[in-house]
Amino acid sequence: METKEVNVSSAAEEYLETIYRLEKKTGSAKTMELSRQLKVVPGSITNTIESLEKRGLVTHRPYRGVKLTERGEKLALNILRRHRLAERLLTDILHLEWSEAHDAACKLEHAITPNMIKPLEKTLGHPKTCPHGSPIPTACGGIFEEESVPLVNLNPKESGIVAKILEEKVKVLQCLTKLGLTLGVRIEVEKKPFSGGPLSIKIDGVTQSLDHSIASVINVRRTNTKK
Repeated sequence: METKEVNVSSAAEEYLETIYRLEKKTGSAKTMELSRQLKVVPGSITNTIESLEKRGLVTHRPYRGVKLTERGEKLALNILRRHRLAERLLTDILHLEWSEAHDAACKLEHAITPNMIKPLEKTLGHPKTCPHGSPIPTACGGIFEEESVPLVNLNPKESGIVAKILEEKVKVLQCLTKLGLTLGVRIEVEKKPFSGGPLSIKIDGVTQSLDHSIASVINVRRTNTKK
């Protein structure tokens, strides 16, 4: 059974979805980070957060950031479900590049009504993840994360299969495409500097240098450990 949605504007949906993503990443959503992610002025952020708090969807503590309430998280997961299904529609049916899917889905998700979701899922073959490897929440609001670790956590001679990309910005995904670092690709770490510099990795027998900032947004399923 689909989670019953609270009636909020598309702008408020963007806030809830972004708060959810930031909470999972850092534990809470700071006002300045929300401003940066949503590309709006801090004053506008404050007004919207106050409105969401009055509706029981978030809690806000000065200097500690914003967190979703249980009710707010259910709504955020429903929005995220629509977003990730929209991404699959764009890549699987309309054949957009995975680098273009996120931004386009941010607009499309608001047009997907509850009665469209089941037919959409069926058409897509009931996908479990978005094109970037993140899990699609279930109709009941469950979300099941596949076990994976950041690529930067692997030691030299360890390898893994690309399972998820944590950053969905166009330039990052285009860079990964050029390097051949798409989902399902096996990577072996050859050298890993202690200073946070570029990693030396091997893909299909070819050694490449990978910037630490790019490596940090790649999660992999370990396939072996160093001997």
